[in-house]
Amino acid sequence: MVGGGIAALAAAVLLLRDGGVPGERITILEHRGSAGGSLDGAGSPEGGYLTRGGRMFEPQFVCTLDLLSGIPAPDDSAVSVRDDILAFNRMVPSWADCRLVRDGRKADDRLHLGLGPAEIVALNRLLLAREGSLGGQRIDSWFAPGFFDTNFWIMWSTMFSFQPWHSSAEMRRYMLRFLHLFPGLTRIAGILRTRYNQYDSIVAPIVGWLSARGVTLRTNSEVSDVTIAGNTDARRVTELHLASGEVIGIAPEDRVYLTLGSMTDATVTGLGDTAPPARNGSSPAFDLWRKLAARHDGLGRPDVFSGAADKTSWTSFTVTLASPAFVTFMEDFSGNRTGTGGLVTFADSGWLMSIVMFHQPHFRGQPADRPVFWGYGLRADRPGDAVGKAMAEATGVEMLDELAHQLRLTADQRRVFFDGAQVIPCRMPFITSQFMPRHTGDRPPVIPRGAENFAVIGQFCEMPRDCVFTVEYSVRSAWTAVNGLTDQVPSPPPVVRSDRNPRALLRAARVMLSGVAREN
Repeated sequence: MVGGGIAALAAAVLLLRDGGVPGERITILEHRGSAGGSLDGAGSPEGGYLTRGGRMFEPQFVCTLDLLSGIPAPDDSAVSVRDDILAFNRMVPSWADCRLVRDGRKADDRLHLGLGPAEIVALNRLLLAREGSLGGQRIDSWFAPGFFDTNFWIMWSTMFSFQPWHSSAEMRRYMLRFLHLFPGLTRIAGILRTRYNQYDSIVAPIVGWLSARGVTLRTNSEVSDVTIAGNTDARRVTELHLASGEVIGIAPEDRVYLTLGSMTDATVTGLGDTAPPARNGSSPAFDLWRKLAARHDGLGRPDVFSGAADKTSWTSFTVTLASPAFVTFMEDFSGNRTGTGGLVTFADSGWLMSIVMFHQPHFRGQPADRPVFWGYGLRADRPGDAVGKAMAEATGVEMLDELAHQLRLTADQRRVFFDGAQVIPCRMPFITSQFMPRHTGDRPPVIPRGAENFAVIGQFCEMPRDCVFTVEYSVRSAWTAVNGLTDQVPSPPPVVRSDRNPRALLRAARVMLSGVAREN
């Protein structure tokens, strides 16, 4: 496995669980110091905790939930990770009463989508369009400018991280894939969350399960090049070249799973008094993809996704508080018990800032008096309303200043809530790179033409109907790859088609026509 993200971990689990491959025959090579890729979470109460972001879960992620059904949960080995997630969501259901904030208070129209007849027609035209007819079209070439001022777009874009210049084909996939979630859109109902951050809840249990079965995980092991011999009719990986100079030969019976590209490549972090530095130019996952695509046909076009960091970047921040005072304030402000509300978006914010008040503790071993919350700015290129600079250039303290302004906090409240807090800002140049407008062939197939012993997995391979920026896409790619390379593992379960469910279609139509989202 080249890369140690969730796709590689999933492939290793499937090979062991369903393919009968001994753990000793599986090696995962990861360039970072830990596995998990974009599903991360680390830190301490003294230095502050960091989670760069969180992927959305929902009950129709059939591949992911199947994968997690055989992995013991971190707190009770008699319960699977899958069952722990479902039990946690029954105990702490998601029901946001404060999805949008305007003028420092809950928006009066937060349950209204704000769609007019023209916007409804355009949405339905997009749903009915053929993906192939959209080509490299941008979202803002499909919708009129007024669409991007609607509550629907603000909630949709901040929930899924879409920008107007992103792919209309990908937005269409999302609308079809998550049609059943339309009635709960304004409440973020129907979304599953993990008990802790996604590293502690998912990655750490998987890594423990794999390690106990003899799988080798080599961290700090960057694969800088791959030798592929042959032509597009018959080609094989013969060597892996590590940045350290080590060369790993690939035996005839070996199979290689390549994670090409990464949404969190080239991530940089700052501190409370320091903005994240300018990108250092190191992006190992995309650099490897560029080398291979330049030499071999059919391996995609990485620059389509990584060639415009100003259009694929946003900035997040993780706050470790010195007391629970702000948590109590947000419970009163939002009307939600901590952990039940989901994303709170400040619609007036120049940064289009959103925060999430996690269920506590968010990290295993986190002290009760050091609660953690997370936020991000979808438009981190714009100046803030209080800070007056782009979010990507702001320090952690300045991000708290901007948040205090959006909440209309007094100076005393600002001091009580945030003094002593640890803030870690994080800039991710490629976090939405998989949403960039694309054409056929820009993403390689999971099994490229002529590939006899290798596959491409992760967020930048092509699979019909499913949606990137989800754990499900990565797991499905791994399952497709293992099935294609071994013939020992059945095909992954099909994508659930909400667009063929009459009840889901009827409910979605009622929401769009009425302009008010309801859970049922």
